Amino acid sequence: MIPAISPMMDGAAPLLPETSPESRQQRDPERGKRRTPVLPAVVASAVVLLGLAALFLVYGFHDGGDGRAAVLAPGTVEVAASSSRGVVEGVSEKSTTPALRLGGGAVRDYAWTNSMLSWQRTAFHFQPPNNWMNGPLYYKGWYHLFYQWNPDSAVWGNITWGHAVSRDLIHWLHLPLAMVPDHWYDINGVWTGSATQLPDGRIVMLYTGATEESVQVQNLAEPADPNDPLLREWSKAEANPVLVPPPGIGLTDFRDPTTAWRNPADSAWRITIGSKDRDHAGLALVYKTEDFLHYDLLPTLLHVVKGTGMWECVDLYPVSTSPAVEDGLETSTPPGPGVKHVLKASLDDDRNDYYAIGTYDGETDTWTPDNADIDVGIGLRYDYGKFYASKTFYDPVGRRRVLWGWIGETDSERADILKGWASLQSIPRIVMLDTKTGSNLLQWPVVEVENLRMRGKSFDGLDVSPGSVVPLDVGKATQLDIEAVFEVDTSAADGVVTEAGAAAYSCGTGGGAVGRGLMGPFGLLVLADDQLSERTAVFFYLVKGVDGNLTTFFCQDELRSSKANDLVKRVYGSLVPVLDGENLSIRILVDHSIVEGFAQGGRTCITSRVYPTKAIYESAKIFLFNNATNVRVTAKSLKIWELNSAYIRPYVN
Repeated sequence: MIPAISPMMDGAAPLLPETSPESRQQRDPERGKRRTPVLPAVVASAVVLLGLAALFLVYGFHDGGDGRAAVLAPGTVEVAASSSRGVVEGVSEKSTTPALRLGGGAVRDYAWTNSMLSWQRTAFHFQPPNNWMNGPLYYKGWYHLFYQWNPDSAVWGNITWGHAVSRDLIHWLHLPLAMVPDHWYDINGVWTGSATQLPDGRIVMLYTGATEESVQVQNLAEPADPNDPLLREWSKAEANPVLVPPPGIGLTDFRDPTTAWRNPADSAWRITIGSKDRDHAGLALVYKTEDFLHYDLLPTLLHVVKGTGMWECVDLYPVSTSPAVEDGLETSTPPGPGVKHVLKASLDDDRNDYYAIGTYDGETDTWTPDNADIDVGIGLRYDYGKFYASKTFYDPVGRRRVLWGWIGETDSERADILKGWASLQSIPRIVMLDTKTGSNLLQWPVVEVENLRMRGKSFDGLDVSPGSVVPLDVGKATQLDIEAVFEVDTSAADGVVTEAGAAAYSCGTGGGAVGRGLMGPFGLLVLADDQLSERTAVFFYLVKGVDGNLTTFFCQDELRSSKANDLVKRVYGSLVPVLDGENLSIRILVDHSIVEGFAQGGRTCITSRVYPTKAIYESAKIFLFNNATNVRVTAKSLKIWELNSAYIRPYVN
């Protein structure tokens, strides 16, 4: 499930000597939103998440692999971290990003200060107390989050299970470790697992362990005291391991069991486990069990896709196809009319989470995509930024399906060690089928996030002419919830066709926010300083094809997010569906070093990790911008709230 790294507690000892005098019940996104008052505001003068007009410098860029997702700063080469761990153990590190090795081959370390590093710690995203950061569930009034964690260091290794609880998915309380590597079958790591709550209330937890020989096996654990709503003690089964790699599967290619579902054909339970074959096809095995101790490997694969490599953190869950059904579906909801199943896999090859919508056949225990051209691993992604090893669970209280993703770092391992933590969880998102398109999911922050909203300002009806940047006075701008709706006047571009449709543009090769086009880019700059020497741009880019139809891209540009040179900086993004009559809309959550963007109600999502050196504390600003040459943009509605801290802390009896 979701490995992660953790941070220092507030008030911890200094990280390094100062080198600078600078001071220190969820519903559909469009239905039933909680309304928090916002005050009208005026613009000081004549812009989540990632350049612009004459102030922007042009960057070199290259294709990030899929042609839409990655751009590195000029003169840099992405290389493996010098102290890489995990891959040799047969599992991806899920830790810090590879270091940047600069032109001459030497790694250049930026002179980070205490003030800069301390600012990077988030306020309302979940992070462990410190160091390197599985199975979410709801039990007796508490949401539980179990996460992979290294209690000894801010790098990958010594993987144990941390444990935190919350009443609302936002305000978390740390509990003692849930499980540690203390048996031969998990001595090299207590890895990803999933919880299943049975009809009688019993909880079973299946997890991957790495044996003394680093073989990946599946193990069973249960609460030692089911009457304890905090589930503070866990008991590992004497029968462990309950599953070992079957013939034809590599000893280090067998991991991450899913939440179980009950098959309607025989009422027995099913789980699926990710793997790959000798030809590098990604696949999901299916096992049948009645007692979670004894398992039968079924003769057919749930699904297989050629060329996609090792599938990690596989997830299979139902979604409703009816616009009248706003609730999520319980995991064992049987296939049938009004139900589709989502299959998701985290690809170890490129560290991205891919999903597809299709049909699960309970008779054959197979899954078939609706569209083979966008199958798992070759089509849609949950998130086009830094987002991996995600996991969903069904929330019986909110009657919703909730998604978490693991958000790694894109700074250097040295910086992680200096600050004492690395990685965090995304804001939990509700996930549902987009019944308007029928071809993609919607993701939206859980409604509880809105309880953090404090002071709000409204900037409605702002015109943003081509080539302009508009500052927005919102006060503190490091913890924000932003909702924007744009109207675009494309009449000036009528009859002018200079681009051959969507094939002529991609976020990753279009120059980011500095690449001026006929109808883009335009959007918002967050975590920007007054001089715009640092800024993270979140923007739309429209392309008109020879047939006159518009294609919309949603992008996030990190290339000018920081002056630091020991970072990986990219331009992320992809297409976003926009239906007839719809305005363009963005929601952005800014929380210090993480920016999460949601376009068109969550049809396309992007997450960035950014590490500004100047646009921090009171120096962080926000702007509207329009770097297009031929379209006028109006912020029809723009609301910005400052968000409170979630005050994540240890549980006290």
